[in-house]
Amino acid sequence: MKRFVKSMLLAVAMVIFVSSFASARDQIRIVGSSTVYPFASYVAEEFGATTKYPTPVLESTGSGGGHKLTWVGDGIDTPDITNSSRRIKVSEFKRAMENGVNGIIEIVFGYDGIVLANNKNAQKFNLSRKDILLAVAAEVPQDGKLVKNPYKYWDEINPDLPHNKILIYGPPTSSGTRDAFEGLVMEAASGEIPAYGGEYTKIRQDGVYIPAGENDNLIVQRLTKDPEAIGIFGYSFLEENQGRIQGTVIEGYEPTPENISSGKYPVSRSLYFYVKKAHIGKVPGIDAYVDLFLSEKMIGEYGYLKNIGLIPLPKEMREEVRKSWEDRKELKLSDLQ
Repeated sequence: MKRFVKSMLLAVAMVIFVSSFASARDQIRIVGSSTVYPFASYVAEEFGATTKYPTPVLESTGSGGGHKLTWVGDGIDTPDITNSSRRIKVSEFKRAMENGVNGIIEIVFGYDGIVLANNKNAQKFNLSRKDILLAVAAEVPQDGKLVKNPYKYWDEINPDLPHNKILIYGPPTSSGTRDAFEGLVMEAASGEIPAYGGEYTKIRQDGVYIPAGENDNLIVQRLTKDPEAIGIFGYSFLEENQGRIQGTVIEGYEPTPENISSGKYPVSRSLYFYVKKAHIGKVPGIDAYVDLFLSEKMIGEYGYLKNIGLIPLPKEMREEVRKSWEDRKELKLSDLQ
């Protein structure tokens, strides 16, 4: 009997060991924002080429999709890092805590502008946020009331604009770029129009605004084929494709690094990634990956990421971010409220 019990215990131990070994990972898993993806991908490739660790696995799921995948728990079968083109929402943070996530480290690493762009050979647009709102909103004010958006051409909104059809390829609901666009453009503009009665973010669904998925390169391709179309994406995609597309002037300001970092360009935002604290030390190389990402050679004034469209943080802020990471400072709910 004793021999049988010992055999059973040994078998159980072996199953636990094999299961544990099978669940272990030697590659960092990163999900999230399509806007942050080019920057994270560059760092990941450099990390794989210059360290003893394998290149991390990256998925472009959109900011919302990344937060959804990451905060289901602390298990090793969940992502280690999620990229985000907006700050984590209170609801997402609470969900993470409810699911047993033991510590989230928030890292802001640079700025980005949300760009409206069109074909390089087409007429350059100069728009206000009100113009953009009236082009994309599901409802617009007429005679003091909201009606279904009837606008099909830009000059119906503003006679100073060209008689071009309104066709906009933009981010889907899972995207942080969509969240930021709604906040920085739609909420800002609708709050100034009494008929809306406050902030309004409902986007029309009649084929004028087309959610184009999480691959912003596909939007760029569509703009090169259709001279009347406009796309919405992060500044880095404009930077990478300046020979094919041009940025729209918004309220008098071009989408340039100087205007974005100074805040003059009205549709600018911070970029983030979030590290699951419990995975540091369990998945090899997470600390080294973040160290490389936050290094001056990556996010500094003359860093590699600036060459592909990142707008660097001021030096003092970069130092604060590194200190916060060195201290492994955890994000608190009070920080978001």
